[in-house]
Amino acid sequence: MLVHKTNYSLLHHNSFGLDVRSKEFVEYGSVAELQQFIKSKDPHKPLFHIGGGNNLLFTKDYDGIILHSSIKGIELKEDTTESVLLCVGAAEIWDEVVAYTVSNGYFGLENLSLIPSETGAAAVQNIGAYGAEAKDFIETVEVVELSTGKVQQFKNTECNFSYRYSNFKGPWKGQYAVTHVTLRLNKTFVPNIAYGALAQICTPDMDAQALREAIINVRQNKLPNPEVLGNAGSFFMNPVVSKEIYEKVAKDYPSVPHYEVEGGVKIPAGWLIEQCGWKGKALGRAAVYEKQALVLVNLGHATPEEIMNLSDRVCKDVKKNFGIEIHPEVNWI
Repeated sequence: MLVHKTNYSLLHHNSFGLDVRSKEFVEYGSVAELQQFIKSKDPHKPLFHIGGGNNLLFTKDYDGIILHSSIKGIELKEDTTESVLLCVGAAEIWDEVVAYTVSNGYFGLENLSLIPSETGAAAVQNIGAYGAEAKDFIETVEVVELSTGKVQQFKNTECNFSYRYSNFKGPWKGQYAVTHVTLRLNKTFVPNIAYGALAQICTPDMDAQALREAIINVRQNKLPNPEVLGNAGSFFMNPVVSKEIYEKVAKDYPSVPHYEVEGGVKIPAGWLIEQCGWKGKALGRAAVYEKQALVLVNLGHATPEEIMNLSDRVCKDVKKNFGIEIHPEVNWI
């Protein structure tokens, strides 16, 4: 059933725990309900579609309509000797999907365990961790065009996936609501443990469940639980710099962590922030998390302005000290 509320608190729809409100809130449970809403809505009202709110920073109350999916379900679409295709509803909790795949012998998502996200948003954001990204497993993304109600399907290659990016964050932003994501997963388990943090704690002979549990333990030890301490996970993207800039940094910091990637050298933003002395420091009721400088947290009743001010100060200090620009991974609304 289509849910339509006014003057609605978004406190439980953003992991920062900010008590902002939307003028209207609409939740749909099927493609038909979404199309019904599109047909009847006022085209002049601002509209923004959210997932679980795990990668959002509401900068103020939203003077328009917040749209949210409650489409769930996991359907086996194709079953071959080597792989399967699973069609997943956009509102399915991502980590529950990972747990489902591991327990059913469908492999590949283990490194993406415990990432807080709904499945539709996982595709939009191209979530990633520990050497894996959602794009590695997405076959197609089914959407509804918000201006017409037309159902469309985009192949992986059409989405232009890259680091924490897809066309849904770029040229298609605001045009579509993701309704289903189809994933191709393997029936043979091959542990992906090449990433530095995993190579130290994982072994090639471990099974998928063991790898999943190892990933969960790493994340729980490093990242705060949003239900306890409001946060949006990694707040900043890791910058990719030229070899010349990297060598300049390495001259002063020989042990700087780095990874050679396409287009240059990736330096962890958390490391840069920590060198600037921000780790564990607060600015008002917002702070840089004491265990991981990549994460900004709400210490309790923080305002959007306090989090924005902290982000701005951190970015300016990294630029001042290293000549490197870092940018939020979190979407500012």
